[in-house]
Amino acid sequence: MQPRRSATGRPSGTDGSDYSYRMVVDSRYTKVAKGKSRLSTFFLIQGLVLVGGLILTLLPLLKGENPDVFGISSVILSFLSLLIGELGRRQSRSTFLKIYLITSCAAVLLSLACAIKTNIFFEVIQCEVVNCWNKQRRQLIEALHILLEVSVGIFAATTGLSLIHNMSPPKRSS
Repeated sequence: MQPRRSATGRPSGTDGSDYSYRMVVDSRYTKVAKGKSRLSTFFLIQGLVLVGGLILTLLPLLKGENPDVFGISSVILSFLSLLIGELGRRQSRSTFLKIYLITSCAAVLLSLACAIKTNIFFEVIQCEVVNCWNKQRRQLIEALHILLEVSVGIFAATTGLSLIHNMSPPKRSS
């Protein structure tokens, strides 16, 4: 049995001239991987905001007040959109991500309609800061929740649109 040859020098066939023939990963795939990771972070934040919205929606029910139909439907629609968006992100389905974008925007619009119906923003703006915190804590928290929901929704939508664009195959011109 002969001893193995030492690995001195370069193996045959790899003198460096084959560099131009090596496979290169298209930048779309790295953009998709980064977009999926970023969208996962936004889904986590949206889930936390959704839990806050659920608590704010259920508080009047616990006190025996009338339930807010817009608030409850917004929470349900947000939950469904997160499920659809997570399926689309994990399975790389652009159709699910498009449905997520539509339902998420509808949920945010329902949440804004709820805020406009109850005049939360106007009451928060008109009251004094010191008196407002003491008297209207819940309305101030609801207004901050809606602003947070809208801002996270905008960032998630732009990331989702970028991800959908990078997932779709490039257009070939003939």
